[in-house]
Amino acid sequence: MVFEVVAVPFNPDGWGPPDVSSSTTPTSLLNHPLNAASASFSRSEKLGRIADWTRNVNNPTARAANPRNASESLFDFSGDDSFAATLAADEDSSFRLVDGKPPPRPKFGPKWRFHSHQQRQLPQRRDEEVEARKREAEKERARRDRLYSLNRSGANNPRREAAIFKSSVEIQPEWNMLDQIPFSTFSKLSFVVPDPEDLLFCGALEFYDRSYDRLTPKNERRLERFKNRNFFKVTTTDDPVIRRLANEDKATVFATDTILSSLMCAPRSVYSWDIVIQRVGNKLFFDKRDGSQLDLLSVHETSQEPLPEAKDDINSAYSLSVEAAYINQNFSQQVLVRDGNKVSFDEPNPFANEGEDSASVAYRYRRWKLDDDMYLVARCELQSVVEVNNQRQFLTLNALNEFDPKYSGVDWRRKLETQRGAVLATELKNNANKIAKWTVQSLLANADMMKLGYVSRVHPRDHFNHVILGVVGYKPRDFAAQINLNTANMWGIVKSIVDLCMKLNEGKYVLVKDPSKPQVRIYEVPADAFENDYVEEPLPEEEQVRLPAEDANDIVAEIDVGATDVEDKEIDAVP
Repeated sequence: MVFEVVAVPFNPDGWGPPDVSSSTTPTSLLNHPLNAASASFSRSEKLGRIADWTRNVNNPTARAANPRNASESLFDFSGDDSFAATLAADEDSSFRLVDGKPPPRPKFGPKWRFHSHQQRQLPQRRDEEVEARKREAEKERARRDRLYSLNRSGANNPRREAAIFKSSVEIQPEWNMLDQIPFSTFSKLSFVVPDPEDLLFCGALEFYDRSYDRLTPKNERRLERFKNRNFFKVTTTDDPVIRRLANEDKATVFATDTILSSLMCAPRSVYSWDIVIQRVGNKLFFDKRDGSQLDLLSVHETSQEPLPEAKDDINSAYSLSVEAAYINQNFSQQVLVRDGNKVSFDEPNPFANEGEDSASVAYRYRRWKLDDDMYLVARCELQSVVEVNNQRQFLTLNALNEFDPKYSGVDWRRKLETQRGAVLATELKNNANKIAKWTVQSLLANADMMKLGYVSRVHPRDHFNHVILGVVGYKPRDFAAQINLNTANMWGIVKSIVDLCMKLNEGKYVLVKDPSKPQVRIYEVPADAFENDYVEEPLPEEEQVRLPAEDANDIVAEIDVGATDVEDKEIDAVP
């Protein structure tokens, strides 16, 4: 049997076979496979199905749908359900989900178990609300971080203008500025001093009452007032012992622990302060002015929370400083045994008159070697003594005060017993300079222990009545390491200031912390500056703090009694 290959017609106008007219072609040839009706495919069209052989050519429905060309109805698939399903399947197979996250799982429980057919979308909506709340919380946290950064940099910080941008001393026009030192240079300084030697012990100490170590907020004790005890805040040149040591050429530089701690902790300070420097011959005296800011204790100095700007407000910076000094003095005397048993030293209190009831304090005069021919003598203070294993240990006593939990964010009465570390961390953040100065004073005095008391107001609006909530003891060296206090850097700051001042001519100078910038300035001032006949411009009456009549005299007398007593007492320098 021979298979004949028929001729394949060529179509130059399209992809399929050429069009065959039914009028010129016999009916027998219309059904020939080569002459099968097919759709005309243009080169611009997409290739699809060529023909549907399952349809009937004589279908009247197809002819009615396309009466002009019944043969082309074979290729009209718009009304074909199977073709639409095929296209949908092709589209589904090519579709890819961009988000591959699985759908949230419903939270099954009693609430959804019986009504899931009615509220199928509720769990999903609830998850969306949770996500929305999380996004809002993230935005709020980012906003707080941005504001915190701005406050730290000082770019948007007008809230503490009254406290920061006011100098501790009014700069007079006749003063001559000699130099200004930024705090950034202090961080690079380092100087190691040999162990100091004790020159003299003065005063008497009472024993510490250990029952205060067991205090908790549940068994708090009322802070007492010691109106009959005198406290002394005597500057360097008014100290008769320092005058005697200066006449004996025991040292070249003289200061007190309060002044040295302010210098050593200068990079941590925010408020303005000043120190008077006197160059007499080859000797250097670091003094403080009468009623200086160094006599008070700063509160909330390094905090970012705003304080009231009105000076007569009980929570203003100045009012809190007076209150803190008042609390610290009374606390240092209340935690003592007070049974008349005292530890006396070589000489009595050099500032107290005979028979006068003075506070429990010992003055330790120590000498450090700064150079081959340069020594520094400082008067250091100790407040108490305790017997441990038949050995005496010296203590320094200081008190932290809580004035309103809204400012610190930590309520001492609720957190002190269970989260004491968090309370201390908050205080280290808000009062970094004050706590660092207390630690430096304990190190200078070589105290074996420093006691920190937690004193709070009875009521946030009552700044005269306080309670002691607890007392904690720390070893000064360990505590200094805990707060990142570098002793070599502290002495490097003092050594640089001393070297700078020793190059100056004889006269009087003042070192002022800039109220708005982290730097100190040195001014040359007249010889009669800050003397009794040197009159400074008083504060306006509306800016002065008004204290109640019943307590105003007591507080001022307790804080300033030292200066009055020393002025009345005749001081003779022993050659």
